[in-house]
Amino acid sequence: MEPSTLRAAVPRSPRRFLLSWWPWRAIVYLATGAALGALTAAAVALAIVLSIYVVGLVLLAASLLMGIPIARWERARLRLVDEEPTFDPHIRVTERGLRAWLRVRLRERVTWRELGYAVINASILCWIDTVVLLLCLGTVFFGVEMSLTEPGVPTHYRVIFVLASLLFLPIAAYIIAAWAAGRAEIARAVLSPRDAELDRMLNEVTLSRSALAAAFDAERRRIERDLHDGAQQRLVALSMSLGMAKLDLPADSPAAERVGEAQQQARLALEDLRDLIRGIHPQVLAERGLPAAIDDVAARSPTPVEVRLDVPRMSADVESTAYFAVCEALANVARHADASYVRVEGQLTDSTLILEVIDDGFGGADPAHGTGLTGLGHRLAVLDGTIVLDSPIGGGTRLRMEIPCRHSA
Repeated sequence: MEPSTLRAAVPRSPRRFLLSWWPWRAIVYLATGAALGALTAAAVALAIVLSIYVVGLVLLAASLLMGIPIARWERARLRLVDEEPTFDPHIRVTERGLRAWLRVRLRERVTWRELGYAVINASILCWIDTVVLLLCLGTVFFGVEMSLTEPGVPTHYRVIFVLASLLFLPIAAYIIAAWAAGRAEIARAVLSPRDAELDRMLNEVTLSRSALAAAFDAERRRIERDLHDGAQQRLVALSMSLGMAKLDLPADSPAAERVGEAQQQARLALEDLRDLIRGIHPQVLAERGLPAAIDDVAARSPTPVEVRLDVPRMSADVESTAYFAVCEALANVARHADASYVRVEGQLTDSTLILEVIDDGFGGADPAHGTGLTGLGHRLAVLDGTIVLDSPIGGGTRLRMEIPCRHSA
């Protein structure tokens, strides 16, 4: 398998390395680096000379941002000696206009890091590139030239000097490749660090996950609203119409009995629909907040539940996540804990919503055994929330949930 970086190619067998394209790519990499550094130094020197004029001051001010195009060029040059992908660490500017672009770029730490790299490249690195190339390649070419052009040298000495110069060529290739590999590592570490790339990818995943959660919550609210304003109202109207029709029929007639059965079925369907709406997104949560919604859940729980929850209104995503997390926890208690008592406590501390569901069941809850705790943890993770479980066998269960949140405006 062919190596993808010069650093990986250097330790290979001398024959495979010297006969590959890597030595030539290293030479091109150092030569372009030397040229870029010299051009940068010349441009800055010109701006300083012209600083007595307005155009020079403009050039000096613009030189504060010279690290951005230089870094972009450096990341492109890395492909010569490092085929692993690079990325631009700058934040994407969403606003239009030069002023917005400058405001974002001047506040970024990466802009000043790239400027520092450009300064070091122009003052130190490019000259090291030049010295390495001149010493290595110049020694070979100078030795060959002197051997062939120096007058009065016997032919056999000329042959010996030419062979000696050419034998130094592989050593020169390794020296050039070693410095080029080190130079590339410096450039990648400063201009395209791998940990920064991982942070960027993690941030994108977090943002996309939050966006999906927000979109799902919005869609769930829409479905709840459509069911509440559409199907539920029609069932209410149907039940009332059946009741009115029953009044117009003789009390003991078969028709009245069948209309009464239909009215009962409509009432049951209405109750089922209300339970469905409550499971999708309870209206009480949107209108009165988390404490009232938890009280409503507690009132319908088969296990007696005491609620001690005193929190203000919070953002919709936090309230929704907290509500369904408590619902899942109470459902777990009812299915698995065999408890006679449950207590739900909650408070807001340092912008973190802390909820605890405590029962007196037989304990032993384990997320690995399919008790719903894994899904509960995934639900909280969307908002960077966490769960802590304390469930000794025979000692009840205490489930603590923490959700970073903000007050609702």
